Amino acid sequence: MFYELEIGGYVRVPPDALEGDIKEIILNKLNSQYGDFVSSDIGTILHIIDVVEIGEGIIIPGDGAAYYETKFKAITFKPELQEIVLGKVTEITDFGAFMEIGPIDGMIHISQTMDDFVSFNKSGSLTGKETKRSLKPRDKCRARIIAVSYKDLASQKIGLTMRQPWLGNLTWIEEDLKKIKKEKKE
Repeated sequence: MFYELEIGGYVRVPPDALEGDIKEIILNKLNSQYGDFVSSDIGTILHIIDVVEIGEGIIIPGDGAAYYETKFKAITFKPELQEIVLGKVTEITDFGAFMEIGPIDGMIHISQTMDDFVSFNKSGSLTGKETKRSLKPRDKCRARIIAVSYKDLASQKIGLTMRQPWLGNLTWIEEDLKKIKKEKKE
């Protein structure tokens, strides 16, 4: 889920960067400081959109830089358990598929791709034995988040499933909807 949050923190501004509009300087520093920031509390910071409040600068002896206490607004992405996400398959392996969901990738184990016996093809796709449905890179899909791990903040792990009604490759969902409409007409 994407959020707009108000966050507080300190920003170090070196003396050579103190010329100009302090709000713009701090906004740029915040974006570079939090560019790859991941936390289990707030998720992944994508962008700092505004500086709400700037406190008085404090100079620490021996450093020369000014430290400003600030409040700022940030756009974050934090995956939530049971959340339905749209994404694009980026890679197929013999054990499952990786799907891009916003700024991070989630993994769909081969057993969670569809309600069918699934096999990995040398052509780089997963195919169901009975349904003959296939999953390949660049397919757009709908999945449910079933696991979120922040054990390693540099590489958070997201587990996904597509083994529920109205989840999976978007073309499969369209086919199922057409089938239901056709059955209702009969």
